[in-house]
Amino acid sequence: MKSKYLTVLLGLVLMAALLIGCSSATTNTAEPAAPAGDTAASGETPYIAVISKGFQHQFWQAVKAGAEKAAADYNVTITFEGPETEAMVDKQVEMVQAALDKNPAALCLAALDTQALTPLLERAQSEGIPVVGFDSGVASDIPVSTAATDNIAAAAMAADKMAELIGGSGQVAVIVHDQTSQTGIDRRDGFVNQMAAKYPDIEIVDIQYGGGDQLKSTDLAKAIIQAHPDLKGFFGANEGSIIGVLNAVSEMGKEGQIVVIGYDSGKQQMDAIRAGTEAGAITQDPIGIGYKCVEAAVKALNGETLPKTIDTGFHWYDATNIDSDDIKPLLYE
Repeated sequence: MKSKYLTVLLGLVLMAALLIGCSSATTNTAEPAAPAGDTAASGETPYIAVISKGFQHQFWQAVKAGAEKAAADYNVTITFEGPETEAMVDKQVEMVQAALDKNPAALCLAALDTQALTPLLERAQSEGIPVVGFDSGVASDIPVSTAATDNIAAAAMAADKMAELIGGSGQVAVIVHDQTSQTGIDRRDGFVNQMAAKYPDIEIVDIQYGGGDQLKSTDLAKAIIQAHPDLKGFFGANEGSIIGVLNAVSEMGKEGQIVVIGYDSGKQQMDAIRAGTEAGAITQDPIGIGYKCVEAAVKALNGETLPKTIDTGFHWYDATNIDSDDIKPLLYE
């Protein structure tokens, strides 16, 4: 009986020793918890929120493709979103606020309104979140850089082409996507100021704002054509605007009578250029814009010095070069 008790006691001692050893091993190999929000300590890849001006046009899909390529190249995670239309300033404000609530490492922003987002830019700055503008800048020194087309120079080129094609005199009109974003302001002013400075015999009879919506832009363009039967030229300052102009010209039987010049790309616009309904357009480099904004955000996170503006370039294209090796990669359907 005594031997039996000794055997049981020895077994209990061995079990206790084993449990203590296991507990010690677990304690010794455990890693300290990473602080909340510290992606470097936690081993997570940096998260960059990308908020565009819209999502409905192929232009923004091309920008998204560029941003995703940069994310893959630089090993960062991104989200890409924008409101349903470029008239939805309040919706974009909500998207930026929601993005900041996720505590991103950086924010890339194409602002619909240069003033409406100022409080959120100030919040990002106070929280140490670098902001990179793309496509459309904001009236603030907070963004560390902006990747965009020189829209003033590009629209001035459109004015030069228009003047050449209508013979240096006559009436022209303009449809712009908005008068609150920097792209809308710059494209309008670039075109208008170039006409005023160089072509005194050309009269801009009307400037309207269609919110980048092709249906609204169509109605506006038709009203302008009806009000000005001697109109010789029409400039549309983005994809939605120029599609509205093309629709109006077609519906009113003015094809071949009004010189149409556009901006950006898209299947309908490209088809119109090949058919001769549209004289030509300014193309940006949307893939380059998306790539450069994410690249700049990564460089900002790495402490690199950035220029205030990253010029992503622009080109004139028409039926003579639309399929050329230089232009074709910049266009999208």
